[in-house]
Amino acid sequence: MEQKTVTQMIKGNFSALSSGQKKVAEFLLEHLDEGSLLTAFQIGRKVGVSETTVIRLAYALGFSGYSEMQETIRREWLTHVQPGKSEGKPSSRDGFEENQLFHQIIEKESQVLNQLLNQLEIDQIWQVVDELHQSKQIFIAGFGSSYAAAYWLYYALKQMRENVVLSSPTGFLPEEICELDEQSTVIMFSYPRYRRESLKLANYANNQKATLIAITDRQLSPIGQLAQLTLTTEEHLESSHHSIASVIGLLEVIISGMNKRNTQNSHVRQKKLEQLYSEQNIFLE
Repeated sequence: MEQKTVTQMIKGNFSALSSGQKKVAEFLLEHLDEGSLLTAFQIGRKVGVSETTVIRLAYALGFSGYSEMQETIRREWLTHVQPGKSEGKPSSRDGFEENQLFHQIIEKESQVLNQLLNQLEIDQIWQVVDELHQSKQIFIAGFGSSYAAAYWLYYALKQMRENVVLSSPTGFLPEEICELDEQSTVIMFSYPRYRRESLKLANYANNQKATLIAITDRQLSPIGQLAQLTLTTEEHLESSHHSIASVIGLLEVIISGMNKRNTQNSHVRQKKLEQLYSEQNIFLE
């Protein structure tokens, strides 16, 4: 059986630890490098607990003492700084290439985010922000894989204003869109492979004179061509990869803009929501 890491041990036992032991455990998870080198006394002083509390954490996690826990921390830390040299795994070329796969994915995501930064049109972002503040109602649509980003925006906007509606992942109902008019905004997420439902909704929104905002991969995507405002996340990127990270990054920019122009109404709404969350004891922390 594969030996558990200190991280796994802490997670599995965290709820049973004392408050002081939890402080030490959180410190060790965030500072494996220091945990692999410092004495129990030094860690206790950094965290603000006694040396005894640090040693008792080792016992609570199933170690024979602090030295054994520190040795396990040291091995775990080394696997972080020297990926591909973890115990029990051959240091073969195939193993190295497999580990490199994850680095390549992160690098690709970084390229997409950098591209997003370079192509942002600030004036257009502010136009979207103002539209979302001023609209009578907002209908957010994302079908298939685009639904995840649509739901993220829906949840964020519901914290800030009323009259926000979300499509289902598979389509929309006539009852959901029958009241769209020139005071409404439709936000459409559309990425390859483009769904026919997106085109139907976009045409209906334009016929009702609603403002159509497209969040898509390129200006000339099927929905991008129809929208009054089109925000793209991967324009000019030479890749068939479509990143959810870039879409969420763009939405973070929009929400930050809305917070910057926070109206009194949204401030009052957020205050009411926080009161409800507290009364209903919804969150753990």
